[in-house]
Amino acid sequence: MHGRRPGIEAQGAPRALAMVQCRGAMDLKLDRPPPTSRLPNPAAWLRKRFRRWVQQRQTRTDTLLLMQRNVYILPTRAGTMFAFTLLVLLLASINYQLNLGYLLTFLLAGSGVVSMHLTHNTLRGLTLHLKPPQPVFAGDAALLDVVLTSPGKARFGIGLRVMADDSAAAGGNALSWIDVPAGGQASAHVSFVPEARGLHDVPTLSAETRFPLGLFRAWTVWRPAARLLVYPRPERPAAPLPRARPVPGGPSQLRRADGGETEGVRGYRRGDPLKLVVWKKAAKALETGGELVSRDTSASSHHELVLDWRGCGTLAPEERLSRLTAWALAAHRVGADYALTLPGVDIEPADGDAHRRRCLEALALWQ
Repeated sequence: MHGRRPGIEAQGAPRALAMVQCRGAMDLKLDRPPPTSRLPNPAAWLRKRFRRWVQQRQTRTDTLLLMQRNVYILPTRAGTMFAFTLLVLLLASINYQLNLGYLLTFLLAGSGVVSMHLTHNTLRGLTLHLKPPQPVFAGDAALLDVVLTSPGKARFGIGLRVMADDSAAAGGNALSWIDVPAGGQASAHVSFVPEARGLHDVPTLSAETRFPLGLFRAWTVWRPAARLLVYPRPERPAAPLPRARPVPGGPSQLRRADGGETEGVRGYRRGDPLKLVVWKKAAKALETGGELVSRDTSASSHHELVLDWRGCGTLAPEERLSRLTAWALAAHRVGADYALTLPGVDIEPADGDAHRRRCLEALALWQ
């Protein structure tokens, strides 16, 4: 048996360690994801510049009459392949002197030309009208109601959508297809999701058609003049309503939404006289699944529910607006009179749908 020489072991250990480190580094390089390419896309850049140029030429209007100068048309991929096929047929007919080949080629070419005129005339002469949009909460889908009017013949296969550059969250920019009867009207609904509160312009819309053969695509660009009011996103889950503040005066008109009682108004108790039931709020309570309330004749002070900016603690401004929005909705559901206090804005206590809209509008437009 021969023993190992210490010098060889001393020299082999560093070499083995270096090989292990090198192999580990190679494994890390293999596991590392490939770097993403940040080179600009010339085609996307050109499309964006062209859309911006087209939109700048369009004036904002809620009613648009489609004419020859605002309807554009180009061949689709199917139309391009159709033209290429016609070229091949024409060359084959010339090469082999096929009379039936000439007949087929020119017959198909004539069909393509007729299809181009039908596609363009499907949009030309239409009138698009946008109804005033209803306010929505941030993060919810805003529904746009578009009325299409055809003064003459029927129109088929018309699609409307929000253009991609104006709303990234437009439901994948899906087209809403519709047919318009001859001499009649039809309504199409297009939706998009606004992410921020405030008063926003309605995004640019696009109407297109590929009727009848899909060889050509005719479209138009429409910039409505309407504006959409977006309320703040309500806090979820909502924090409990603040306590009502006692104010010297007559009997209370409010109760707390968390089930507790305040002076002047309390939850209905079995055996209460019917004359003490607040019938004005009973209908709202029954519709929303709430409970009946009765007047508390032992009250000696008036309580007011005040939704105060300072009552939101140390939250950020947008988070405070979300909490105040949730409080306003909760107070409206229980039929309570409530006031709203913002920096520079004071709304007196009231109830009802008009008061709710006023408070939500103040929250949406607060700066």
